[in-house]
Amino acid sequence: MEYKLDFLIATSAQIESALCERIKEIRLAKNISQAQLAKDSGVTRKTIERLESGEGVSLDTFLRVLIALGVQKGLQNLLPDMSVRPVDRVRMQGKERKRSFPIRQHKHKNKKWSWGDEGVNL
Repeated sequence: MEYKLDFLIATSAQIESALCERIKEIRLAKNISQAQLAKDSGVTRKTIERLESGEGVSLDTFLRVLIALGVQKGLQNLLPDMSVRPVDRVRMQGKERKRSFPIRQHKHKNKKWSWGDEGVNL
């Protein structure tokens, strides 16, 4: 099964709809009824209906359904591992990053520095 949606340009609503459709496809491929999935995941059948139709459900509900379908292993691929690379660890002298430091843009990079009193008559 391949997504018919380009996630790089899709809106959050389009992505949600595609994921919910995929959950429905997985449920049907495993021959599980909405009632059984609801029971296995600890939510109501109406919640499963809402999920499969792309209506909003909580993250907790979404995760419960994935676990009940046995596809939670795929969550490891959802977010990349951003652990510190060995080269960065040496540069940081073994310290872990605690906060981000935005890159500063220099507005007057090529402007010559001056005291600012040019044109003042003394």
